[in-house]
This record gives sequence, C-alpha cells and structure tokens, in this order.
Amino acid sequence: MRKVLCVEPVIFIYMFASSLTSPLVQQFIYRRLWEQEYNSTFVSDTNASHCEQNKSSPAYIKQKEVQEKASVFNMQLDLTGAVPSLIVAFVIVANGDRQGRKRSLVLPSMGALIADICLTVISYYSLSLSILFAVAFITGLFGSMATFLGGGFAFIADVCHDEKQKTTRIAVVDLIFGVVSGLAGLSSGYFLRGIGFTWTFVTASLLHVVNITYIIFFLEDTVGISQFQHEAPVSCKELLRETFSGVYMLFKTAPYKKRILIIVLLFTFMTYLFTMVGGSSLFTLYELDEPLCWNEVYIGYGAAAFTSVSLTSFLGVYLFSKCLKDIYIVFIGIFSYIGGMVMAAFAKTTLLMFLVRVPSLLCFMPIPVLRSMLSKVVLTGEQGAVFACIACLEVVTGTISLSVFNILYAATVAWFSGFSFLLSAGLCLIPLAVLCWLLCTSWNGEDLALLVPEEVSSIESIDS
Repeated sequence: MRKVLCVEPVIFIYMFASSLTSPLVQQFIYRRLWEQEYNSTFVSDTNASHCEQNKSSPAYIKQKEVQEKASVFNMQLDLTGAVPSLIVAFVIVANGDRQGRKRSLVLPSMGALIADICLTVISYYSLSLSILFAVAFITGLFGSMATFLGGGFAFIADVCHDEKQKTTRIAVVDLIFGVVSGLAGLSSGYFLRGIGFTWTFVTASLLHVVNITYIIFFLEDTVGISQFQHEAPVSCKELLRETFSGVYMLFKTAPYKKRILIIVLLFTFMTYLFTMVGGSSLFTLYELDEPLCWNEVYIGYGAAAFTSVSLTSFLGVYLFSKCLKDIYIVFIGIFSYIGGMVMAAFAKTTLLMFLVRVPSLLCFMPIPVLRSMLSKVVLTGEQGAVFACIACLEVVTGTISLSVFNILYAATVAWFSGFSFLLSAGLCLIPLAVLCWLLCTSWNGEDLALLVPEEVSSIESIDS
C-alpha cells in the first residue's frame, strides 16, 4: 500500500476531537459540582445558563462557590496529567530524529481515545468525578497534547526544506489548530444540546479511531529506518541516556551565540505561552458567571470566534513575513494579545465579550513565528531535540499557567473576575523586554538565517 507524507488530516482530526470534548469536560465538571451544591438537577434554558445575578441572594453565594470549586478542580486535573506527559513528550519527540515521528502522533491519539471512552462511561453511569484524575494520569502516560504537537511540528520541519517557507508552513499548521478548534467549539454546544455529553464523547472516540487508522496504515514517516533500529534492543536506561544526550549536545556543541539565541527564544516562547494559555483558559468560567451567564451554545459561539483570530493571525504571518523580520512580527502579536485581555477584563455584556476578539486578531502570531525561529537555528538532525524542548516547555508552562490562573481566578472572582485578564496582559511585558534586549544587542532575525548554513558548511568541510 502506497503511503503519503500528508500529516494535515491527522492534525485536523485530532484537534477537532480534542477541541470538541475540552469545553464539554469543563461544563460537565461545572454542572456536576453545581448539582452537588444545590442537590438538584442542573437546568439550562435556551438563552442563558442557570446563573443568579442578585448579589444579595444566597444562591449567588453558592454560585460563586461552584465557580471556585470548578476552577480548583480543573487545576488539579491539569496537574495530574502534566508530569507523565512531560516525561513521555521529552523521550518520544527527542528520539523521533532516529526512530521516526509516527509514534509521536499515534500514542497521544490512543491516549485521547482511552480518555474519551472513560468520559463516556463516567457520563453514562454518573460515576464520581474523582475518576477523572485517573483518566488524566493515564492520558498523560500516552504523551497527551504535548507529544502530538512536538511530533507534528517536527514532521512539518522534516518535509519543509526551504527555510523561507518554514515560517509560513508552521503558521499553516497553527491555522489548522485555530480553525478546527473554532469549528469544534462552535459545534460543541449544539452537540451537547442535541445528543448530550455521553454521545458527544462517543463521537470524539470514533474520530480518534479513524485518526489512528490513518497514521498506522496511510501515513509515511519522514525519518527512515536507521541502523539504530536494526541493532539489538537497548535498555530503558540506555535509551534515556541517548535521549538526554541529544538534547544536551544541542546546547553543549553549539557556538556561544547560537546557544544564547536558543535559550533566549525558548524563554520568550515560554513566557508568552504562560500568559496566553493562562488568560484564555478562563474564558469558559468567566462566560458562565454573571453578568454574562452564557449557556452552552453561546460558549460555543465564543470558542468559534477564535477561528477568525487564527485566520487573521495566519494572514498576518504570511503578509508580514514578506516585509518584516520575524522579531517584529512577534512584537505585533504580543501587543494584539495585550489589547484583547485588557478589553476582556471589563467586558460585562455579550456584545463586548464577542468584540474582545477584534484587538486580539493577531495574538496567535508569536507562537508559530517563535517555533520557526527556533527551527531555523538548529541543524536538520537536531529538529527532534529542539521540538522536544518546545513540547516539554509547553507542558510545564501550560500546567503552571493553568494552575496559577485558576487559583488566582478562584481567589479574585468574588470581587473582580477580570483581574486575571489584567495580570495576563501585564505579564506580557516580560517577553517584550526580552525581545527589546535582542534588538538592542543586534541579535535579530538575520542571525537566525546565517547560523545554520555556516554550521553546515563547516561540517561538510570536516567530512571532506
């Protein structure tokens, strides 16, 4: 059977299934906690969620308690799956340079399938929410989203040989993430209202089955079978040693300037991801609370609104890359995010909450551009190592960010629910300061384009 090098269908299906269930899991937890607090069945009408707006009412106090409990529960759930997924992502993605990229794609898909099956059972039989912690841990053992992202971007880096197109190609993948997430978020409310939690989780499970079949039987690996794979199986200790040595050599053997650039770019990526993940993760809880009091359909509309943000961010990367250096594109994206978060902090009407996406139209640009800048700095055989670092940073940063912002939201929701958004905007000053330092020291985008060719030529001269 002839196989193809088209990874986009894999990314599309995985992201759609994951984005379909992600907001539903938060709403499922919120509803179950609400039912436990009120000792009655959750009722959702056609226009708004069950939301008390009279601050003097005892129901309002209970509603705030449910908000706090849901926020803390989500934080604990994220922490449970973070540690195993961090280790698996680092090992699997870093070894992809020798053992192929497909396992970085198939393992998270299998973990997501197991998770959705468990969610189906929990929903159907109304089992305890504490089982979700075991589900999160098992999903983490399969690598979760971090391994999938690391493997997917390394796959794209392998098939994209033109450095000028690498930024655009990675931006296309991020565009797929955004568009599919928006479509899934839009449809999630209608899925929930039409077929309920259980059958929505079943639908996501079937999508993961299709994805696993495509990866195993139809997707060609970008990395050929190396001599390493023909040798006798190595122990776990030796495998870990070779994994960590690959990442260690990435920094050890690199010239001083390249090493500093990698560290600075990784730090910039990490700090911006921290603010963006933390701030945007609170939107669902913020929209469920008063005075917005959105129901599941409106929440789906809000998630779908980010589709336009993904499209405009991609167009921004595509157009700006023709006339601006990468570092200036990152600047524009960060300022776009700051504007959106400040506006979200004071959004008290449905219209204004939807308009939050207008100043945020370019906020996704820094992520693919920083990935591309890091990919350009390293050699072809180091792509797996650098994307393993990125994947691990995404797990660590995302987990810490979700924990910090959920705790902060739980502590401040009673007196000012928009405080977390303002803090997220303020923390963007850190990556902005780092980028300004890069500009002041003249370590700009041109250095990134020059480092790799110099190293390649030096290696070729040594080999000859």
